[in-house]
Amino acid sequence: MCARLTVLASGSKGNCAIVASARTRLLVDAGLSCRETLKRMAAVGEDPHSLTAMLISHEHSDHVAGLPVLARKLKIPVYMTGLTNDTWGRQCGKKQTNLERLELFSSGHSFHIGDIQVTPFTIPHDAADPVAFTFRVDGVKLAILTDLGYLPASVRDHIRDSDVLMVESNHDLEMLRVGPYPWSVKQRVMSRVGHLSNAALAEFFTSDYDGTAAFVVLAHLSEQNNHPEIARDTAERALAPRPSLLHNRLMLASQWQALEAIRL
Repeated sequence: MCARLTVLASGSKGNCAIVASARTRLLVDAGLSCRETLKRMAAVGEDPHSLTAMLISHEHSDHVAGLPVLARKLKIPVYMTGLTNDTWGRQCGKKQTNLERLELFSSGHSFHIGDIQVTPFTIPHDAADPVAFTFRVDGVKLAILTDLGYLPASVRDHIRDSDVLMVESNHDLEMLRVGPYPWSVKQRVMSRVGHLSNAALAEFFTSDYDGTAAFVVLAHLSEQNNHPEIARDTAERALAPRPSLLHNRLMLASQWQALEAIRL
């Protein structure tokens, strides 16, 4: 085993994943409570005390809800941008110094944690300084790309040549339009700084996906405005004209249970 991705949860109620090499284990986002994070780690055989660091993509609660308690309990470095940290601090009433081992990074600048190269890059989302990540482990490239309203050229460039692609497929447009959300929320979700629809992801698969990923994980599915089979079917139909891409394994991340670990 060279690289591993384990998605503990993905959705509007909490996001959390583990990217691991033989020597380094990174917790990407902390949107579950500390108790639930540790419970799901135990369920997939992951030792929380083996974690090397935490990475935070942005300050929305479904990505940071468990951060304060996890940081105090695990006493590992927490990486985020300075603007994300400042905004999160104002939201939760805590100052920057409350994270004892805070490490700040800037979007677009790669850095290493142990033997994993981390590259954060800017994404279009309505947060202070939102980023997605690619990770390189001994020649294997993994991308975690959620919480974005559309896929600009810069983002498409960053995720090219990924061996594992975890990408948002948040909502079905018709389900969102007729669903229970207030119109203001629907507008926000559909905006260019909202969330990626099944149709937008399908357009990417049809027009600009390079097909290199051995595993594609559909993530951040809305419970109210999507259905796993709709998301899967939309993605599979987009890939159907390119039969070679159907050899890739298509997986769906869940809000309620950890996904089977992906190993390369």
